[in-house]
Amino acid sequence: MSTKTEKKDIVEVQGANVKMRIKIKAYDHKIIDIATKTIMETAERNNVMVVGPVPLPTRIQKYSVNRATFVHKTAQEQYEMRTHQRLIDIVNPSPKAMDALMNLNLPSGVELEIKML
Repeated sequence: MSTKTEKKDIVEVQGANVKMRIKIKAYDHKIIDIATKTIMETAERNNVMVVGPVPLPTRIQKYSVNRATFVHKTAQEQYEMRTHQRLIDIVNPSPKAMDALMNLNLPSGVELEIKML
């Protein structure tokens, strides 16, 4: 009987851990660092356990465009677009902390994706 109660306790403890996963994307690494710092400070003010920020791989999109309009295929201009990403997990966020994070004023050019796990 003791093993059954232990298993139930473990399941209840695991079910109590609610995570809020915040994925931050931006084209400029300075802006993403400012946004990450703002989110971390807000979470610390509300006494919430934070995991991260975890730097995710930078997504690089490359484009090649002809310089000339007619011939000269070998003369091409190359452009790239870098998308920097960070990941922050907030464990057991309180309703007060969630409201504070939802109402943050972040710099323009930052995209947030918030999921509850």
